[in-house]
Amino acid sequence: MLSNLYGSLPIFAQNWACSWAGYKRSRQRFTPYFWRTLSAWEESGNGSLAPLHALQYERLRSLVERARIYVPHYRDMDLPPAAERSDPWDAIRETLSSFPVLEKAHYRETPERFLAEDIPRSRMIRGKTSGTTGTALPLWYTAEALAEEYATIWRMRRREGVDFRDWYQAFGGQIIVPFKQEAPPFYRLNRPGRQFLHSLYHMAPENMGAYVDAVHNLPASYIIGYPSSLHLVGRAMLERGRPIPRGRLKGIFTSSESLLAFHKETIEEAFGARIYDRYGTSEFAVSMTMCAAGRLHVDMEFGIVEVDVQESGDGWERGPLLVTGLGNDATPFIRYRIGDLGTRLTSPCSCGREGDVFADVDGRIEDFVVTPDGRRIGRLDHIFKDLLDIAEAQILQDTEAAIDVLIVPRESYNRAAEERLLREMRSRLGDSIKIDIREVESIPREPNGKFRAVRSRVGKQS
Repeated sequence: MLSNLYGSLPIFAQNWACSWAGYKRSRQRFTPYFWRTLSAWEESGNGSLAPLHALQYERLRSLVERARIYVPHYRDMDLPPAAERSDPWDAIRETLSSFPVLEKAHYRETPERFLAEDIPRSRMIRGKTSGTTGTALPLWYTAEALAEEYATIWRMRRREGVDFRDWYQAFGGQIIVPFKQEAPPFYRLNRPGRQFLHSLYHMAPENMGAYVDAVHNLPASYIIGYPSSLHLVGRAMLERGRPIPRGRLKGIFTSSESLLAFHKETIEEAFGARIYDRYGTSEFAVSMTMCAAGRLHVDMEFGIVEVDVQESGDGWERGPLLVTGLGNDATPFIRYRIGDLGTRLTSPCSCGREGDVFADVDGRIEDFVVTPDGRRIGRLDHIFKDLLDIAEAQILQDTEAAIDVLIVPRESYNRAAEERLLREMRSRLGDSIKIDIREVESIPREPNGKFRAVRSRVGKQS
């Protein structure tokens, strides 16, 4: 109902609605706890490694003690308390070694057994993620966990001179422009957040000129967004000979998808600024932020990252990531196999910052879905976030006329769930594309064992 009402409003009223939602979100995120955390972590992030390990250990010890008493999953395992060692890093390694690896499938089967009993449900915020398998995972977190995640984001931005009062443009997955709208503007205004939100669902070839005009004409000190979407806009800017002069923007901040080399090259040339990528998860279990040298530094105050080493060489080691979030008291994730691979460097970063640093993380790389009118739409995992009746899902596309949606249904899947799935897809893809929903027993993985949520012959990223 709210979606239909929003879509029927005139554009100025939609801007008001976006501004009201932005005001509420700002109050939720920028709390006194956020400001205290940001101040403390800006200081610790510029310090030496020993104090960071000491801080990690204190947070880990508190997390482990609470998990052993108040979290049913860990309480029933009868695990030992945190190790006591003179060297905090030795204590961290010994403590974590006593915990078995937590697989995502185990959490998915019994998510409520991970809820901490000492935190009232009224303090918990319900979240969701589709993960990397199109599988909806129910999640819970606290306002403090959200504030800590935003502290890592703003610490990265402020290193590059970004101020909270700066205007910026965003290319995210929100449906803020009704799909039926055919003429620009394809953006909406969040005035309290000093933000212009661009639609990802109107990027047809005939509309790209309007996007290029908007990028140039709207005020912005920096840009945030998905790499795939910024690449589309950047390519249109270069094709029209309209890159942004270098130095106008303070930075481009990307997240939520793997930043590929061809993304980076096009975006930095078109927008005239350096990209700073971030790797994080909806589970609030890990955060890595990019430095000027192009390396991903673990935000060590926020979490601990282990590598289940499968390959190694001179100065590096690579394997699946095991992450331990230090700030989400509502649902502790300890040694959680997040499903992504990473290459950790075993020598210091050239930027001079100490701590764990990664050359890359192989996370989400998805193709576009291409609609009959030429729109290229990425990050369609939003469709599956609320659909708990579906165990796994994958979108296949051979032509621009149609897509196949493979789903592995749960026992609760029924006609109403299918209709809801179809509505979610139509709201993003429109009515001109044929959608065939097919139930299957399983969805095959890629040769490297990873899952591809979208496989499109006509929208392949390369």
